[in-house]
Amino acid sequence: MSVQPSAPPAGKRPAMTLHSLMKMLADGEKISMLTAYDASFAAVADLAGVDIILVGDSLGMVCQGHNSTLPVTLDDMRYHVECVVRGLQKQNGRPLVLGDMPFGCYATPEQAFRSASVLMQAGAHMVKLEGGAWLAPTVEFLVTRGIPVCGHIGLTPQSVNTLGGYRVQGRTESAAQQLMQDSLQLQNTGAQALVLEMVPASLSGEITRALTSCATIGIGAGVDTAGQILVLHDMLGVTQGKVPKFAHNFMAETGSVLGAMQAFVQSVKEKRFPVNELHAW
Repeated sequence: MSVQPSAPPAGKRPAMTLHSLMKMLADGEKISMLTAYDASFAAVADLAGVDIILVGDSLGMVCQGHNSTLPVTLDDMRYHVECVVRGLQKQNGRPLVLGDMPFGCYATPEQAFRSASVLMQAGAHMVKLEGGAWLAPTVEFLVTRGIPVCGHIGLTPQSVNTLGGYRVQGRTESAAQQLMQDSLQLQNTGAQALVLEMVPASLSGEITRALTSCATIGIGAGVDTAGQILVLHDMLGVTQGKVPKFAHNFMAETGSVLGAMQAFVQSVKEKRFPVNELHAW
């Protein structure tokens, strides 16, 4: 199975920036995001029109074979960010590159700044941190020092042991209120994007409508978020072990890596993915 681009790009598109991300949010254009961990897949994602590439700590599971994201190190993340950036330089270089901050590297604002600096120097345009309101001071600390931040609430894989497994979050009224408060605090301290993972579709919609300057990106969170993300291996149907029920195998429909990515982007833009009924929880 080749992952090399099968056709040249239709035309050079402008590079994604925070400004263009906010314009997409204001215009109501859905945002497409996929994970990628190496140069080849990053180049194909660029050709396919993906808006944001997340160099995710999910690489610990899909690339390194671990049972969780916890063993991933900051040096691992730096290496894979550099690989993705080099792949984009061979194409249009349009997608915004979002680098995951791994477990244990942002316990304090000062530690977070040191860690985020490593990923930014590797070529990331933005960093992602998992956690709610407790991270608000860290978000503000980073943003005021020139580091754009994407939050991540709901199911946060780095907290899987505390959460008791990979469970849907925000089902009770109190839990839903907490997620709403987390979202608003993260936005108010400067986060410009927010991943909502395994959150009921109705709640994700409410959070999305409540935020005015922060783009919500859903994964297993219904169709009403500002954008969607999938793990690359899930959407290509090559995940080993249990596949999340919210994932969709676009590779089975298209027969090529580039085609699968293009189908994902088109389905997100046309609001055909995901199907809310699958995320009512």
